[in-house]
Amino acid sequence: MSLDDLNREQKRLLKRQGALDDKGAPTRAPRQTNRNRVGLRQYLREVRDEMRKVAWPERPEVVRYSLIVLVTVVVYTAYVAGVDFGLGSLMRWFYA
Repeated sequence: MSLDDLNREQKRLLKRQGALDDKGAPTRAPRQTNRNRVGLRQYLREVRDEMRKVAWPERPEVVRYSLIVLVTVVVYTAYVAGVDFGLGSLMRWFYA
């Protein structure tokens, strides 16, 4: 795709984003560097602090949600298997 294929709106957007210069020629965006790196110890400390903020579910809630998911999976599996069996039988009857 060349610049000739772009309409005015797309060119204006690219100019605002810094991908085109004033003459409309493509420019290379400055490389984004992350100079604010932290050490492993600080990273692990921040992870631990964030994990403490998580609202962990209680055991009964986990069991209830797990049962809901299991029952839903079984019901949908049975539905898909039934539709597959029905359509397979219909195709065998139709082509036999």
